[in-house]
Amino acid sequence: MKVLVAVKRTVDPDVRARVKADGSAVDVSSARMSMNPFDAVALEEAVRMKERGLADEVLAVSAGPAGSQETLRLALALGADRALFIETEVVLQPLAVARLLQAVCERESPRLALCGKQAIDDNAAQTGPMLAAMMGWPQAAFASEIFIDPGDGNGRAMVAREVDEGIETVEITLPAVITTGLRLNSPRFASLMDSVRARKKPLETLTPEALGVDAAPRLETLEVLEPPPRAPGVRVKSAADLARFLRERGAA
Repeated sequence: MKVLVAVKRTVDPDVRARVKADGSAVDVSSARMSMNPFDAVALEEAVRMKERGLADEVLAVSAGPAGSQETLRLALALGADRALFIETEVVLQPLAVARLLQAVCERESPRLALCGKQAIDDNAAQTGPMLAAMMGWPQAAFASEIFIDPGDGNGRAMVAREVDEGIETVEITLPAVITTGLRLNSPRFASLMDSVRARKKPLETLTPEALGVDAAPRLETLEVLEPPPRAPGVRVKSAADLARFLRERGAA
């Protein structure tokens, strides 16, 4: 079974992002970048599937500017067998990414596509469901546990997914798309030797045009603003004072 994993290069979650002076976008020119945390969970799950004998190959895919190759090199160091880089300077929106992944799925024929449930830069949570719809595959979003029985020919997957009421377990047939939440696993770290070995693994570069995909944005960003400063806190002496404070402000 081939597993495709989509990984995205985002601003490191421990870095405070700044907005450009003209308010057009977030300034990433000097920010520390890393793999999207949700995608790191998806990659870890794919590597664990290979270690358990459920997967034969893990293919990591990323799209974006040249710096995204660093994210793919990290994916190779963490256990991916191959990497595919779709190079473009166009600001990619979820629909364009889903179309690029659709083209890669049609080219590579994976049995399972794993994506982080969202990226921490736009929090759209749209790419995985869009990919499933375009491919006509079943999907399970927000996975917190994935079970594939090696005895059934890799034809089905049981997925526990987080919903508002708690945990919902669904059964899907493969090929399918699964999007991963942070509770699914704890991603490993790459050692120095892992990084050295990753340099010998294949990393193929394509363009959206080579895949026959128009990646032009469909949405226009009018303005990006910093969040407003948080109001200072208020100390209260007792629960009764807290209740009174909330009533005065219409919160209780």
